[in-house]
Amino acid sequence: MRYMMLICGDENVEVSPEDADPTAWVTEMERRGVRLQGSRLRPVSDATTVRAHGDEVLLSDGPFAETKEQVGGFDIIECADLDEAIEIASKHPVAKFGSIELRPLWEE
Repeated sequence: MRYMMLICGDENVEVSPEDADPTAWVTEMERRGVRLQGSRLRPVSDATTVRAHGDEVLLSDGPFAETKEQVGGFDIIECADLDEAIEIASKHPVAKFGSIELRPLWEE
């Protein structure tokens, strides 16, 4: 089963580069063959939210909602089940100071 991991954190929280560095996690998950894709995202100051209401397209700067934590990156992983996905997400460095949202992808 494939899962989207939404990597969330507060951009204003000070974290050392060593504590936030996902290199070891990425290396381990690629070695295990469970990480299919992933990337950091630009800061929320670079985000644009798009809404379409009838014929009108509405744009706003920033994320879609005002929240303390923002999505800062994503990974797509392939796991045997939710238990394995939880184990993988719990090892991500951001899980120590932010949160990881796991969502199964629709499989046709």
